[in-house]
Amino acid sequence: MKLYVFPVAPNPTKLRSYVAEKGIAIEQVMVDLREGAQRRPEFRAKNPLGRLPVLELDDGECISESLPIIEYLEELFPHPPMIGRTPLERLHVRSAERLVDTGVLHAAAMVVHATRSPLGLPPRPEMAEFFRGRLDEALPLVDARLAAAPFVCGERPTIADCTLWAALGFARFGEVEIPDRHRHLARWREQFAMRPGGKV
Repeated sequence: MKLYVFPVAPNPTKLRSYVAEKGIAIEQVMVDLREGAQRRPEFRAKNPLGRLPVLELDDGECISESLPIIEYLEELFPHPPMIGRTPLERLHVRSAERLVDTGVLHAAAMVVHATRSPLGLPPRPEMAEFFRGRLDEALPLVDARLAAAPFVCGERPTIADCTLWAALGFARFGEVEIPDRHRHLARWREQFAMRPGGKV
């Protein structure tokens, strides 16, 4: 198998963080978004939408979207569990991951692309303001979770932590401020940076 990814890009980073946390040995192929490599015919043959990440299976079939890829890898490599061990745990983890993905990662990415897009998109101040509001709604909820436990879903890292790592990394890259008042979030970021998933 191969993973087609690019550093800093949030969804590929979520997947790379997950793979690192799991200790999965899988070839990672860098697709340079800055040079438009995702629009070239050879990559479009793998994903017609020209988006990352992509998982290429041993038979050449290609699957896109970070979360389905993560769930597939979780079934292949169940230990350590990062989506939960019971139906109830999986419910909690998936719910938390969606909060982080939609409220932090997506919101921060939209602010970045509406202000100083690395892909060259034009500034859109109204969009930036709207998604900044979404981000400001979600951050206290995530911070409150981290006030009660070392990780987003408790005592062990999960896919929610990998998504949060990708979100905060892209926010920092795009100079989107994460207010200091979210002190539990700051503590989490400092500690997660020392883990395998924080070194991608």
